Amino acid sequence: MRIVPLLTTCAIVLTASLLARPCAAQAVEGHDCGSIENAYGPYDYTNAAERVAKLKIVEDHHFDAGVEQLQGHLTKPGGAAMLGGDIDYTLRASPNHHRALWAMVRYNLEKTPLTVPKMRYTPECYFDRAMRFKPDDGVVRMLYGMYLHKINHNDMALQRYSEALSLAPDSAEVHYNLGLLLVDMQRFDDAVVHARRAYELGYPLLGLQHKLERAGHWPGDTVAAQPPS
Repeated sequence: MRIVPLLTTCAIVLTASLLARPCAAQAVEGHDCGSIENAYGPYDYTNAAERVAKLKIVEDHHFDAGVEQLQGHLTKPGGAAMLGGDIDYTLRASPNHHRALWAMVRYNLEKTPLTVPKMRYTPECYFDRAMRFKPDDGVVRMLYGMYLHKINHNDMALQRYSEALSLAPDSAEVHYNLGLLLVDMQRFDDAVVHARRAYELGYPLLGLQHKLERAGHWPGDTVAAQPPS
């Protein structure tokens, strides 16, 4: 059974002009998400010095391109069997490791429970740990929102996106992914607001524009997205 995070106690109001302040991460219902203390680290993925001096070692041994692509470690025999353990190790050494968090999400969504060994925590717990470790990391909250959107927990996804925007109001990626959620929630006017902002900030992908066009809600005066060069 999938474990669902508790809603935070602060109210979330999302409009074009009013963004909620981030809520403190709360415990995940029915599960112990563990201490973020670790034998190695934990290190901050957003800290450039730590990424070079400390996390490169972790990535070389546990999060190479094969692991990130969910194929298994490229240089270890039986690397595919160790995939869950490699992602878990990376996220214990760096709880807010953005690429490892997204690999963890894909690993859990694309594999069956019988093929995800050595994952110590649920996806909700890995995000809980990341938010406890780095409460002001807007990318973590955006990725959490993307995960919740994928499992159709749209109200909670909206909450996480609201928190992400309060931390990174000029992030084209947050505006874009929030727009995708709002289209699925049939909040088209709000989706247009965030699509406008995403494209003004230079977001290159056309998917959100196309969704709004198909729904009949793409205004002619909106700044058009530009395809990737």
